[in-house]
Amino acid sequence: MFSLMVSNNLWTRIKREHGLYRYNPSGQYFARVRFRGKLYRRKLKAGDLAVAKRKLREFKNDLERTDADKGNTSFGKLLADYAATLTGADSTLVNKRAIIAKLKQTWFGIDSLPLRTVKPSQVTAWLAKNYGDWSAAYYNSALNVIRDALDMAVADRIIIESPAKGLKYRQRKQPIRETPTFEQFQQIVADIRAQKFNREAQDSGDFVEFLGLAGLGQAEAAAIKRSDVDLESGRMIVYRHKTDKGFAVPIYPQLRPLVEKLCKGKKYNERLLAIDQARKALANACKRLELPPYTHVYHTRHRARCGCEGDCRMAGAQGRRQIDSTNVLACERGSQ
Repeated sequence: MFSLMVSNNLWTRIKREHGLYRYNPSGQYFARVRFRGKLYRRKLKAGDLAVAKRKLREFKNDLERTDADKGNTSFGKLLADYAATLTGADSTLVNKRAIIAKLKQTWFGIDSLPLRTVKPSQVTAWLAKNYGDWSAAYYNSALNVIRDALDMAVADRIIIESPAKGLKYRQRKQPIRETPTFEQFQQIVADIRAQKFNREAQDSGDFVEFLGLAGLGQAEAAAIKRSDVDLESGRMIVYRHKTDKGFAVPIYPQLRPLVEKLCKGKKYNERLLAIDQARKALANACKRLELPPYTHVYHTRHRARCGCEGDCRMAGAQGRRQIDSTNVLACERGSQ
């Protein structure tokens, strides 16, 4: 087939440079090299002959540097070696090990399949069969495990190129979360505080009120310490675990009384909020008030911060790319 394309003038074989071809319609150069019984193809990303020759030599050198003793390493053996290197949170480790176990159980002949024979189409087919009907998050997690394992093989010179290198992640959907109005938010906070037989009623009320008035997520709010709050300058330092970044949040006028109350009597390194989350308190309050089962109080913040009724925009102050459909940039009125 390739020789036919050469004869049809689609490709030009470069003389005295074995394995170098030019694709005539675009003028770009490609490498086509057989090494240890396997054919390797690569776009050299060069339109100049001298540059293409240099990149071809680099490509051949990379092939020569692969470890011949590990040429028959199986995909199953690689996954076992990769599993031994995993680190991170317990939940992350559980998820990654579950994907590795699924690979070993469902990829036929994986323990005897040489890595050098694995093709991108095989990886795509396995993902489609086992994660095609799952959400984008699960699909991307599985692809990420395969990519990391194959990248380790490339780093160890077992293979020259990862067959998962060009595979695309799926686009995750942006959910539209139902959120309460500011009046409903106030009712929810008051109802949580009114539960006399709940010993954490006041702490839960403080937590939910803080989320709504500060516009923060539960993990962000729970991590704030007294040392992160500067009442004189009117700002708080917050760390976002999701993006692994810190940022400063203004202490908005309607938030300040609550922050001052929470800071009172706290030691320097003591946590500002006494609990880590208030999901159950929020859910029960919504049920008692016969409101929808809200899980987020985010979009009430633009009214809470500046007292306006319009579409305030304040996400930029927190380094958020997007908070919800009504908040994209920093609310100027709320930060004054």
